[in-house]
Amino acid sequence: MRAISSKRLMLLSFALMIGFAGCASGSGGGGGSRSSSNRLVAADMANQQELDLHQAIRQLRGRWLTSRGRGTPRVHVDGGARQGGVQELQNIRVSEVQEVEFMGAADATLRFGTGYEAGAILVTTRRR
Repeated sequence: MRAISSKRLMLLSFALMIGFAGCASGSGGGGGSRSSSNRLVAADMANQQELDLHQAIRQLRGRWLTSRGRGTPRVHVDGGARQGGVQELQNIRVSEVQEVEFMGAADATLRFGTGYEAGAILVTTRRR
């Protein structure tokens, strides 16, 4: 009987250890400073400082700029929509950018309303 309890205790201890290790290796709310496939931060674009944002995104996350169904993603800079679409990114220098995020069609429509069939590119500049 004691052997079964020891096995259960060891299994429970192992499961807790794995759970804590998973929590410790997560992002831990690091302020969103880590890049991902849907986000670029200034550090990711450090080698592209002489480029405009359109060129940098084309090099680093080219799929963001591809046409999806009815068009290309809409662009928001510092919270406001831009009328020029992805071409508007050509007017922004990489050195001015703090963060760029791609939002898929479903998320963009949920956040901004209709007209985001191709998603959205959200730009946060340093001058904000």
